[in-house]
Amino acid sequence: MSTVEGMGGMRQAEPKPPANLRFSWDDLPAATAHLAGTGGELRAELDDFIVSEIPSYLPSGDGAHAYAHVEKRGLTTMDIVSALAQHGVPRRSVGYAGQKDKYAVTRQWLSVPAEHTTALEALDAVDDVTLLETSRHRNKLGLGHLRGNRFSLRVRNPSDGWQPLAEAILACLRQVGLPNYFGPQRFGYFNTNIADGLRLIGGEKMRGDRRMQRFFVSAFQSHMFNLLLKARIERGLFPAVLSGDMAQKHDTGGIFVVEDAAAESERSRRLEISATLPMFGKKVRLSGGDAGALETELLSEFRLEYPRFRSVQGARRISRIRLDDATLTAAPDAYIIDFTLPKGAYATALMRELMKASDVR
Repeated sequence: MSTVEGMGGMRQAEPKPPANLRFSWDDLPAATAHLAGTGGELRAELDDFIVSEIPSYLPSGDGAHAYAHVEKRGLTTMDIVSALAQHGVPRRSVGYAGQKDKYAVTRQWLSVPAEHTTALEALDAVDDVTLLETSRHRNKLGLGHLRGNRFSLRVRNPSDGWQPLAEAILACLRQVGLPNYFGPQRFGYFNTNIADGLRLIGGEKMRGDRRMQRFFVSAFQSHMFNLLLKARIERGLFPAVLSGDMAQKHDTGGIFVVEDAAAESERSRRLEISATLPMFGKKVRLSGGDAGALETELLSEFRLEYPRFRSVQGARRISRIRLDDATLTAAPDAYIIDFTLPKGAYATALMRELMKASDVR
């Protein structure tokens, strides 16, 4: 800590913001930290990580937009957008519900204006792309137009006796919920987006277009969410709700303000409700009560005041995920886990709990 000279002589300067502005699973406590993991290797081959999008709706068969259900291997969603652009489709005209991992086999829907139907059909000739189905619909497919994703993941070379370990972890997560951490994919290949986002929120001017700057700020918002969730787990508050929390009902999605924390925490322990945590921004108010005190404490650690976030949108994100349908299957020198997650959730958050590895991506 440096010192500065004031009217009364030498005094200590205010502390600098936390130095840890990089994502690491080692910094984020697991909900099942008391249970040993299976170890093993994830993504040894493309077929070890299979993701199938669960759409909010299926195309009706009629309308001004052409839809295609595609399977791609080792390609990002943006790779498909680029392939369509080579066939004359404006990038902004391509609709998709979410972006998928590159090192995986992924299946998702895309849309283009109907006059570009032949461009969609041409995807079948692109290496590592298979056109599964085509249709039509009245509207462009938009970001978030999905319920979630179905995963089938293979963990190779787990430790001996992996099955009881994995089953114990899943049993615990079914009881307390899966921490809804943002995974490493959110923070950029070089893991520097968080620091760049803090600089932008702090008012610094940076190079790059607005789209890239939004990525940086979003990474910092996501980091702050992770730190709030970390604080709750470390303080034994993960299965509870606090006064002032905005809690969400798992069954209906309804959100309400927690006034009687003791009574609502009983519902939370039954996984009927969970706290939502803020991704700071102008559309999200600071919570009241004990929940707001935690949020203010975190902002203070970064020497930030809430008005700094008025230039970004903000949102609330549920802190826990119910893990209702995870199943394990033994395979030669491996195990396969199949499960469903809601949109915006990261499969790596679950695999980190199972494997207890810090390099899960």
